Amino acid sequence: MDFRDDVDLDASQVEDVGGGGGGFPGGGLMVGGGVVGVIVLVVAALFFGIDPAALLGGGDGGAGGDGGARRPATSGSDLGAQCRKGSDADQSDRCRVVGVVNSVQAYWREAFTERGKGAYRNARTILFTGGVNTGCGQASSAVGPFYCPADSRVYLDLGFFGDLESRFGARGGPFAQAYVIAHEYGHHVQNLIGTSRRVGDDRRGAESASVRLELQADCYAGVWAKHAVETGFYTGPFTAADIQEALDAAAAVGDDRIQRRTQGRVDPEGWTHGSAEQRMKWFTTGYRTGAPADCDTFSGAL
Repeated sequence: MDFRDDVDLDASQVEDVGGGGGGFPGGGLMVGGGVVGVIVLVVAALFFGIDPAALLGGGDGGAGGDGGARRPATSGSDLGAQCRKGSDADQSDRCRVVGVVNSVQAYWREAFTERGKGAYRNARTILFTGGVNTGCGQASSAVGPFYCPADSRVYLDLGFFGDLESRFGARGGPFAQAYVIAHEYGHHVQNLIGTSRRVGDDRRGAESASVRLELQADCYAGVWAKHAVETGFYTGPFTAADIQEALDAAAAVGDDRIQRRTQGRVDPEGWTHGSAEQRMKWFTTGYRTGAPADCDTFSGAL
């Protein structure tokens, strides 16, 4: 995947807070509002398949690729100076995040208009290291990338991309990273249109609403991939190798693979995100049809 060298990037959509924690000191947990239980439990894209309640409140934790080491924060203005053009996105992980976020949100702005869903509202991505304070409370990097509905932001420790390869066995690569980001923005779309409220207390199990929500976010990521070139940020259609990176990443974080690796057996009753096969299936569905309407994971079998 190559960005157009001359395309302008909007770095205001991404903020790098380093290890400083961010701008929500003491942020409380959000309970209810259609997302029942400890916040981030079902709306976050927790690629680790574990209960995030056990990981909240540990802002000093450090499961990122740098072992939680603190680095100087890069302000929004600094990102703006570093990430100006698509050529920058091809050279820098942080600028690549900016480029992907710009493309994903450009697609959804247009899609909302076409589907009569009202105005799409941008969600900022917060890059952090080790731990971060959010509108949903404090979280450590061990939670993995997640979306917080309380402040409508995506949170990402770039060290996760290293973990995706070293701990989860994915091939990695630029499009694997793009898939992760697009999945999180799928949760933002669900929050905007009210789908997240359908989860309620149905948080675990192979047929649970939580699994259906996550698989729909995978499908939405595929839909974006189908239309990404139309957003003007990329030089041409994604290659088969690009799409394979996304499928490989989706499979690597399937509940069944994580359970088999961590506990030696598969327990569908404990699933929160879906199996490797399901995650690949729904990303492929979105990519094949390019239609958000075809991402109805709440009707019928998965």
